[in-house]
Amino acid sequence: MRVLGFMSGTSLDGVDAAIIETDGERIDAFGPALLEPYRPEERRAVAQATADLLARERDGAAAGIDPGMNALVTEVHLRAFRRIAARAGPLDLIGFHGQTLLHRPDRRLTLQAGDPAALAAATGLPVVADLRIADLAAGGEGAPLVPIYHQALARRIGLHYPVALLNIGGVANVTWIADAALHAFDIGPGNGLIDQYMERAGLGSFDEDGRLAAAGAVDPAALATLLAHPFLSLSGPKSLDRYDIALDPVLDLAPADAARTLTAFTAACVAESVTLLPRPPAVWLVCGGGRHNPVMMAELRARIGGNLRSCDDVGLRGDFIEAEAMGYLAARRWHRLPTSFPSTTGAPRPIVGGRLYAAEAVL
Repeated sequence: MRVLGFMSGTSLDGVDAAIIETDGERIDAFGPALLEPYRPEERRAVAQATADLLARERDGAAAGIDPGMNALVTEVHLRAFRRIAARAGPLDLIGFHGQTLLHRPDRRLTLQAGDPAALAAATGLPVVADLRIADLAAGGEGAPLVPIYHQALARRIGLHYPVALLNIGGVANVTWIADAALHAFDIGPGNGLIDQYMERAGLGSFDEDGRLAAAGAVDPAALATLLAHPFLSLSGPKSLDRYDIALDPVLDLAPADAARTLTAFTAACVAESVTLLPRPPAVWLVCGGGRHNPVMMAELRARIGGNLRSCDDVGLRGDFIEAEAMGYLAARRWHRLPTSFPSTTGAPRPIVGGRLYAAEAVL
């Protein structure tokens, strides 16, 4: 199948779109890929929708997504579809993740904005969406979802096992692979806390190339406070919402020191996660936006040691792996293959996740 995968992550930069050819097990070919950025007013609207949900949660109110937000997110995906379809040729299926606004696995709640039925109607293609819901309903964390795709990538390029694929997006997660063995969990914050700090300080939406962090120093007391967060002591599988960890420990620091401390915090969380893996990886491959931050990469090398590389070094498309994964998961749902597992989400059994939307109905 030629499948288009969409991913709009918690970094809120926009919608990644990527095409792969797959039967839900092998990856046969890679097609075009692109980013459709959120316009500034769209990004503000998505951020506000999350802030509103967090406020309602604090007040004990029921959580739900405004129809206007669903329409906004769907329209951005349609812009991406129109651009990539012009380059893609015929497509068989779409994998649609939607924009996560809130993830609360302890309450069996995950909210992704977007309207898969409207997307199916507008594109004329079947759409697989709601990829987390069945796993949550069965007692899993609903995340991370990408590990089975990471395993397929490792097999395709013939990596030396054991290998860890480290994704640093808004949240950081790791997939540990040793041939048939697969273990995964969210590690802690990725770029999310840094991005939140930059926005709160009026310094932009992210620390481009780690420039602010490069000018600062790690504050040991603030780092120790951050590392005391109870999530970090949990064994996997486990999952994290981008907003679960507060910025408070760095708010009194100079901006450069705050950025450097938060960057070190992400790297320290990754280093501590090694104790939760079956054994140390022979190689770490870093994907997601964090690999573009040289300060982050230097912190990771200093704290992890060993063989740590960008996934681009082995021919992978580091900016589009999660979008590719949504296409891969859609193909697995089409063929009724499991998308999550006890060792990746903590579900009691392998789960076939996702709902299939045709132009007229949910199948």
